[in-house]
Amino acid sequence: MRSTLKMPKVGDAVDEVVISEIQASIGAKITEGQTLFTVETDKTQVEVPAPFAGTVIEILIAVGDDVRTGAPTLVLEV
Repeated sequence: MRSTLKMPKVGDAVDEVVISEIQASIGAKITEGQTLFTVETDKTQVEVPAPFAGTVIEILIAVGDDVRTGAPTLVLEV
C-alpha cells in the first residue's frame, strides 16, 4: 500500500518552511523515526522523521522548495 506523507507542522507559528536537505532517496528502505529531510524556519533547522517504516517510491520536494504545512512531500510503500 502506498502512503503520501505530508509536511508536518514544525512550530506553533510556522506554516511554511524551506527544504534544506533531503536524506531519503528513491528505493531506500526507511525505518520509523529515521530522518527523511531537513527544513529551515526563520529561526532554526528541523529534521523531519518518518512516521512509519517503508520504501521511498517518490520524492515530491526538492532542496530550496518552500513547502506549506500539509503539502505532500514523499510517497512510501508500506
